[in-house]
Amino acid sequence: MDSKFLLYIVIIPLVIWSIDSININQIFKKNKVVQAQFFYFILTISLSYLVTNFIYDVFLSTKFI
Repeated sequence: MDSKFLLYIVIIPLVIWSIDSININQIFKKNKVVQAQFFYFILTISLSYLVTNFIYDVFLSTKFI
């Protein structure tokens, strides 16, 4: 399996766990549940992408992978 894919598998739950600690309910308007869930999804995917690529690039530059 690709090492980057394994990083995604590890990083996505960590990002969800870390975002879960933030109280983002106050940011959204009332009765906008679908938009809030979509924002949560996009934020999770974006942060996972950034963190995974950062870790991958660091390991690649130090030749660990």
